[in-house]
Amino acid sequence: MAKVHITNVVVLDNPSSFLNPFQFELTFECIEELKEDLEWKMIYVGSAESEDFDQVLDTIYVGPVPEGRHIFVFQADPPNVARIPEQDAVGVTVVLLTCSYRGQEFVRVGYFINNEYSDQELRENPPAKPLFHQMTRNILASKPRVTRFKINWDDTPANGAANGTSGTGLEEDNGMMDDGALDAQMNPATSSSAGLGAAGSSAGAGMQDDSSSMALPREFNENSNSLAMEC
Repeated sequence: MAKVHITNVVVLDNPSSFLNPFQFELTFECIEELKEDLEWKMIYVGSAESEDFDQVLDTIYVGPVPEGRHIFVFQADPPNVARIPEQDAVGVTVVLLTCSYRGQEFVRVGYFINNEYSDQELRENPPAKPLFHQMTRNILASKPRVTRFKINWDDTPANGAANGTSGTGLEEDNGMMDDGALDAQMNPATSSSAGLGAAGSSAGAGMQDDSSSMALPREFNENSNSLAMEC
């Protein structure tokens, strides 16, 4: 049984300039005191083609963690633009929040992001070299995808495994659509994005395409808060 449950994530300062920090307010419940740290990571998926462009924006350690409800704001600088392929600068990508205990990842929360120019003329005639200071980052806060993994929380090995996951990931799909469908909704005139590629492997595991996803809600550009979630 999981000893930590994320109960809510609020996306702060959204939409925002591409070069502004990411800010997430996380609420989680700890049902039993944890003597060691929880390791939280924020990962930006730089390209759908390769996980080589994934960037860990920040890693923080929280602990020891007493029993009860806890809230904190996870803030990280924007990705290093020099590491983002120019052809992937504008359009849809993913940001991931992960949490691990004793080196075992037990939950990740993924959000789609739409990066676009704030100026209409630049949107219609994008420059060959991306102008990141002219871009707006819009996180689809109302449609997170939560993936859980069974791990060994105690000192005693579970099922003969002292480290790593002790079972398969349990995916909760909260209506997050695949990036092709999402891009079609956001940019109907220019939709041609490929599958999430790297988001289906290393940093993006659990972000598989979902052909049965719900349509993009009308309030995408206005809603900066995610839905409450249990994991």
